[in-house]
This record gives sequence, structure tokens and C-alpha cells, in this order.
Amino acid sequence: MRTEMTRSLGVAGIVLMVVAAAAPITVVVANFPLILLESGSIGAPLMILAATLILLLFAVGFTWMTPHVPDAGAFYAYVHQGLGRRAGLGTAAVALLSYVLLTVSMTCYLGVQAGNLLTLWTGIELPWWLISAVMIAVVGVLAHRRIDLSAAVLGVVLVLEILAVLAIDLGVLASGRELTPVPFSPAEALSGAPGLGLLFAFLGFFGFEATAVFRHEARDPLRTIPRATYVAVLLIGVLYTVSSWLVISGLGAEDALAAAAASPDSVVVALAGDVVAPIMRDVTQVLVVTSMFACMLGFHNIVARYLFTLGRRGVLPSALGQVHPVHRAPSRASLTVTGITAAIVLVSALAQLDPVVEIYTWYSGLGAIGVIAMMALTALAVLRFGGRRAGAITLVATGLGGLGLFVVLGISLANFPLMVGGTVAAIVCAALLVGAFVLGAVAGPTRSTGAPEDGDAGAEMTVGETTVDDEAPVGGADEDPGLTTDGRRR
Repeated sequence: MRTEMTRSLGVAGIVLMVVAAAAPITVVVANFPLILLESGSIGAPLMILAATLILLLFAVGFTWMTPHVPDAGAFYAYVHQGLGRRAGLGTAAVALLSYVLLTVSMTCYLGVQAGNLLTLWTGIELPWWLISAVMIAVVGVLAHRRIDLSAAVLGVVLVLEILAVLAIDLGVLASGRELTPVPFSPAEALSGAPGLGLLFAFLGFFGFEATAVFRHEARDPLRTIPRATYVAVLLIGVLYTVSSWLVISGLGAEDALAAAAASPDSVVVALAGDVVAPIMRDVTQVLVVTSMFACMLGFHNIVARYLFTLGRRGVLPSALGQVHPVHRAPSRASLTVTGITAAIVLVSALAQLDPVVEIYTWYSGLGAIGVIAMMALTALAVLRFGGRRAGAITLVATGLGGLGLFVVLGISLANFPLMVGGTVAAIVCAALLVGAFVLGAVAGPTRSTGAPEDGDAGAEMTVGETTVDDEAPVGGADEDPGLTTDGRRR
């Protein structure tokens, strides 16, 4: 008898996990100034709208394929189903590398930000790595237990973040500052270096994959995942578009670029204090720390679900695919993620890498490239798998979304040296990414040796229920023969 995970997440719960991983207040405080700085224009709102449109188009095929992919491996499972097992295993390796690096980068940056806040309030100075170690332990405890606990913590943090962002937005509106339409001008958005602006705008949506990653904990995945996907993308897109416009208006259309260049890490915090109240500066700084913690927890849970699925499929040790009998969570997979994260942070600290300039920049840069590449491959997988199954609208939308993703990927690669600190570092990082894909594709087993995943028709497997091997090809693809065309269990 297999213990299954608790199916307690509805649309709201999954949306909370996704949007919390996107870290709204961190994006507003840190990413918005970077979009202005890197693009050299105030066209951030239009760039964010472009990123939203690309993801919505991608989501059409992503959600259409959901019933045909019975795994919680998200991008890995989609690529496996559409492009074959080897491509899927390569994608799984890239996913693990990318999300582990994103987790570590956020962990180290969180250690710095929390340390700065502690020093500001108490005068006590602690090394960043010690604070990061504490955060790793806290996240490990939360992720070890039922997903409800993580969702509850993320929910509280997310509500506070959104309230803070809305307070800044309303403060700008109430301040009487000119609301200029210039940021929505195509001419303005295309001036300077729009490619870099689009890249940083796109990074604000990370965590998008989590809608499918948590499918085994969703009450009715065939309905919950599509709804959560669209709600999450629209919520993030609308919030960031409106907020970026109001932040630019609050700073002044003519002064926004200079202000972002002068103090990119504090310009929005200062604006919050000006348009709301002086205490809002402190509130915003606190929420940036809690936001980074929520992002760290979200990425940790994503990696744990990847390990869980690969353990269930026999790709990794089967122990990773076991569910805790009490907490009904992938606790062993989560504990493994905690150990890996701690080890990389320890090695990075012993190497005396700067936690922001080197660890955060290099690791998050590589992780970002990996996630964008996975999404582009997923778009190709949907097109191949849905060639004779999906309708014309689905294929056209997916094709356009995939084209947009490849454009973003091309821009990212072209600017990779700037992201990771030089050409040599870029070559090393690219080699790691390509090496992970090749190693995953070549070293993985030819077939699953573990228990196949269930079809997720919305109910847990019962004792004695017959499962089917999702490796069995149907119509030339790896479609689960236990599912009907609409994804229901036969």
C-alpha cells in the first residue's frame, strides 16, 4: 500500500504558492529599478505586458496538455510526453539544477537582507551564512510537514506583500503626482535596450511551473491546474503592470531613470516612505525579507516535488518517492533538498564568494536561463504532442507563446556574460547547464522501474487499484492508456 499525499489544495491554495514564489514586493522593490536601469527606458509596463501575453499564450497549450500528463514533474513530464523520454530526463536534470540554484541564491541573499535588518534594529551584526543556515532549518521544518502548513505561511506573507504594494500604488495616486501615459508608448519601450528590460520583466513571473508541480496535492487537478495557471499569470501580470506604471509616475517620468541608477536597491523603499508614511520604509524592508523567505520556501517545495516524482518513476532512488505516513508530504525528498541547499551554501561561504555580487548574480542567472529553456522546450513538446490532437487555436497560441519564449531565451543568452559577471563565467555556467541536460538524458534508465504515477482524475488511489504504465505508447506518443481523451481514468 502506498501512502498518497494530501489532496487539500484548491485554486486559491495553488495560486498562493505560485504568486508567493514570484515574490511581489521583492519584484517591485528590486526588479522594477533593474528593468529601468538595464533597458534604459521607462517602458517597463509595456515590457511586463509583453511577458504576460507570452505566458498566457504558452498557458493555452500547457493547460490543454495537463490531462495527458499524469506526473507532478511539470516541465519534465510535459517534455517527456511530447519529445520522448531522453529529452524529458534531460529537462528534469536542468530543472533540478536550475531550481536548486535559485533556492540557494535566494537563501544567500535572504541572509544578507535579514542581517541588514537585524543590524538596523538591534545593532547586532551576524554573518550572512549563519542567518541563511537558520532560514534553511526553518524552511526544512515547514516543507517536511503537510503542504497546508506551507500554503498557510505563504498565504499570510503574500497577503501582507500585496497590501504593501497596493499601499504604495494608492499612495502615488493620492499624492497628486502626474500619471503619465509615456511608459505604455511602444516607442518608449523600444528605445534603449528593450531586450534586457523584457528579460528582467520575465524573471518576475518565476514560480509559474508550480501550478502543475503540486498536482498530487490538488483536490481536482484537471480543473484546478488550468484555473490556477491563468489566475496566477493574470494576477501577477496585472499587479506588476499597474504597479510599475505607478512607481514610474511616482518617481517622475523624467527622473525615474536617474533615480533608479542612483540607488536601485532603495529607490522604491524611499518612494514608499514619501507617498504613504515614513514608517512605510521600515515596513517595506521587513516585507522584502519575508518575501524572500516565501520565495525560498516556494522554490524548495518545487525541487522536492521534482525529486518525489523522479523517485516514483524509478529515475532516482525510490525512497525519494515515499510519502510521510503522518504528514502525507514528500518529506524524504524535502529533507534531501534541505541537505543539498545547506551543502552548496556551505561550500559557497567557504569559497568566500560574495553573497550578492557573486552567489546571487551567478546562481540566479544560471537558474533563470535554465527555467526559460525548459519552458521553450515544453512549448515544443506541446506542439508535437498536440499536432493531431489539439485544436487550431491551441496550436497557434502555443506556437506564438513558444516563439516568444525562444526570443526571450535568445536575449538571455546574448546577455549571459553580463548576468554572470564575464565571458569565462558565462562559458562555465553554460557548460554546467548543457552538461546537466546531457547527463540526465544519457544516464537515465531507458524505462521507469518504479511505480508509475496515477492519472490524477481527482481522487486518490485506493488499495488494490490497478495502475497502468504511462510509458506505453499510444499513437506514437507516451500517452497514458489509462486516461480517456479528456484526461479521465477509464
